[in-house]
Amino acid sequence: MTEKNVRWGILGTGGIASTFAADLPLVPGAELAAVGSRTSAAAAAFAERHGFARSHGSWAELAADPEVDVIYVATPHAYHFAAAMVCLAGGKAVLCEKPMTLDLASSAELVREARARGLFLMEAMWMRCNPAVRRILELVTDGAIGEVTSVQADFGLQGPFEATHRLRDPALGGGALLDLGVYPLNLAELILGPPASVQSWARLTPEGVDDNTGMLLGYASGAVAALTCSLVGETRNAASITGTLGRIDLPPGFFVPRSFVLNRVGAEAEEVGFDFPGHGYQFEAMEVQRCLAEGLTESPLMPHQTTLDLMKLMDEIRAQLGVVYPPT
Repeated sequence: MTEKNVRWGILGTGGIASTFAADLPLVPGAELAAVGSRTSAAAAAFAERHGFARSHGSWAELAADPEVDVIYVATPHAYHFAAAMVCLAGGKAVLCEKPMTLDLASSAELVREARARGLFLMEAMWMRCNPAVRRILELVTDGAIGEVTSVQADFGLQGPFEATHRLRDPALGGGALLDLGVYPLNLAELILGPPASVQSWARLTPEGVDDNTGMLLGYASGAVAALTCSLVGETRNAASITGTLGRIDLPPGFFVPRSFVLNRVGAEAEEVGFDFPGHGYQFEAMEVQRCLAEGLTESPLMPHQTTLDLMKLMDEIRAQLGVVYPPT
């Protein structure tokens, strides 16, 4: 794939699919090949709106398209597993929107299937591919702020959401944790790795999903992570990484930063900027294409084990909260 375009398919036609499609033209070598949906009309309208060459009225038809190399799965959470399985069965590489699935068991099954078929699979945690976040990790790894002692991050949306909204529907994997909390948890994991302990609390909706959630993670190093997510109020949506020699502050919208502030003990604060077009989804697409060109079946920026570690953590948090999803 180093000498030809990478032919992209998108499975799903909702908001996240549209945003991803809008950023794909920013990716060198990306070809907008095909769209798949459960209805031919929805697929055709999406394809025309975003300039895709073909449309398909079923997931299976998209997966069987011989002129598609990789498929971005952009369905609601509860359908990720089935959609990704269809794509893998069709021999396609898969970039699956986060969270990979609703629980560890189904995510592990997807990973096993991809590995058995020798196919690329990656959870679409775009934050980890963002150039500002990658630079932050380099600085932390190089000791710019000393030993990390804490990570703080919040992600809240201004509600209220109707009872019928997907964010409140257990059958669709609703709740703040899987939709929003996955970002603070990913940041903490990126910087500190898997925690040694976790304590969490949430208020539950009448439907039984979390709408205001706090998580306190403890690490063997002595570090802590204080994380929140909410469907009942727009929090600052910012983050801080504190170490013994300084602090890195990520601005509101920390999950897609275009800048951050490096504060070192005894030095003036330094703002580091990254100017880029689009919404920021192009970087995960670029990473997928890089991996395909190199023959990789997983990305070092979002490896399978990281996805599984985070799914295991979210399973534990959901158990503490009392959030249970119906069988899919």
